[in-house]
Amino acid sequence: MREIWHNIILYFENNMDVYFTMLQQHLNISIRVLVISLLISVPIGILCVIFTKQQKWVIGLFQVLRIIPSLAVLVLSIRFFGIGMGPAVIALAFLAIPPILMNTVAGLEEVPFFILETARGMGMTPLQIWLKVRLPLAFPLIIAGIKTAMVEIVASATIAALIGAGGLGQIIFQGLSVRRTELLLIGGISVAIISISAVFLLDLLERFVQRYKYV
Repeated sequence: MREIWHNIILYFENNMDVYFTMLQQHLNISIRVLVISLLISVPIGILCVIFTKQQKWVIGLFQVLRIIPSLAVLVLSIRFFGIGMGPAVIALAFLAIPPILMNTVAGLEEVPFFILETARGMGMTPLQIWLKVRLPLAFPLIIAGIKTAMVEIVASATIAALIGAGGLGQIIFQGLSVRRTELLLIGGISVAIISISAVFLLDLLERFVQRYKYV
């Protein structure tokens, strides 16, 4: 165990710049995927609630995407988009959309009918009801879906290293190829820390927004 910790310290002493470059790449991929997923899944979720007849098959389609392994999606992306960060972001976005989409639909549908009727009775326009009533009340479930998606994104982004997207996956795969435990620990723990930090930040965002729920 001492030897492993010694090797970890030695790695950071000699490769700090390389490590931070891979960390930056990993964060860059994860943030891009999350933003793209939000821009796609939330509007589709809203449309599913408005057009209920199409909701079942739309959600079913994205649920199928959820069961496809991350590696398979990335391999298919090589066939259609090539290699690099762009294809990795597109492939991972398909994996991140389902949890956000389904939670958006669930959150919007759980808004009590009497609250919507009260809002209409107060003279709110349909747009105001969506922006000031439905979306704020659905926010806890939406943010829960975002948390789930973010953890999946950060974890799956490690595989993106296989198609030349960079990231912390490079350390993990290097550790596997040369059988160096310290590299596996550095990569694995770094990914875990990013996931925990992302969930923590989203928790803070949720608490900040919820402070004004009953104001």
